[in-house]
Amino acid sequence: MKKIKNEKELLKKAMQVGEAYANKRGYKGFGKTTSADQKTEAVYRLLVNDKLIIPLPQEQENMVNMKHRLVKWIANQLPKDHPLLQ
Repeated sequence: MKKIKNEKELLKKAMQVGEAYANKRGYKGFGKTTSADQKTEAVYRLLVNDKLIIPLPQEQENMVNMKHRLVKWIANQLPKDHPLLQ
C-alpha cells in the first residue's frame, strides 16, 4: 500500500464529507458515543453500497485498508489545486 501525502488530514476530510453524505441519505447512527472506527466502517460501507467506491476484497477488509480507500476516494473528489493534495 502506497503512502499518500497528508493522509491523516485527507482522512479527516473524507470523514467530514462522508458523514454529511450519510446524514443527507437519512442515516441517524452517528452519535457522541460512536467511535471513530465505527464511523469509518459505516461511511465505507455506505459508499460501497452506493457504488461510489470499489469494495475491498473480503480478505483485505480491515480498518487500515478501509481508511486508505476513503483517503483515495476523497483525493479523487477534491480539485487538483486543493491544499491537501499539494
